[in-house]
Amino acid sequence: MSKLLLTIRYDGTRFHGWQVQPNGITVQETLQDAVEQITGIRSDLTGCSRTDAGVHARRFYCTTALPQKQTPEAFCKALNAVLPPDVAVLSARCVSDEFHPRYSAMGKRYCYRIWNGAVRDPFERPYSLHIRTPLDERHMNETAQLFLGTHDFSAFCSAGGSVQDKVRTITRSEVTRQGDVVAYTVEANGFLYNMVRILVGTLLDVEYGKLTVADIRRALQEGDRQAAGITVSPQGLFLDDVWYSEDAL
Repeated sequence: MSKLLLTIRYDGTRFHGWQVQPNGITVQETLQDAVEQITGIRSDLTGCSRTDAGVHARRFYCTTALPQKQTPEAFCKALNAVLPPDVAVLSARCVSDEFHPRYSAMGKRYCYRIWNGAVRDPFERPYSLHIRTPLDERHMNETAQLFLGTHDFSAFCSAGGSVQDKVRTITRSEVTRQGDVVAYTVEANGFLYNMVRILVGTLLDVEYGKLTVADIRRALQEGDRQAAGITVSPQGLFLDDVWYSEDAL
């Protein structure tokens, strides 16, 4: 069998994250169910990231085995015919046996959405954090530039993460506004457990006057979790994309 790379998209609202868990339905389990329904085999699926409960993905990558005598296009079509409406397979392609969707990744992009309107929008509720207090996106964007570059992001990682090396390189850190939506977009060569949600929480705490620029610098220098901001709720977070070199594929 060939190794197949699936590009998927999902609404994470009802899922307990990507990885299979005993206490709730996950995206990985849902895909495994679909593959088993088509092939009769319970196949392994390896994902590019371990998104948390409530987190969404516009482009998420995972690998599985391509059934014999099926093309990637036909298998993609068959999966979409049996998957629930909140999960879709965008494309499928064969990759080398050495390819790993997580360890072969060169970088990732996340986006966090804030609904910054005086009145809540029920249609935005599953996909953004509602903050009534007006936010100064220009000031937030200036603060966000402090995260650029290579740093030890220990202060921006929740307890429970298993990664020992917490040095990451952020190449894009940007806050923008479109109407009532304030969005934080961040690109890096990798992310730690809850890192993006803590980065957003830190930007908000600076806006609220609870933290200063000096606190952020201290958090980056000393790795003190108490010097960084809160961990915001997950529903505003989207995994936007992951990129790989053609050599890795």
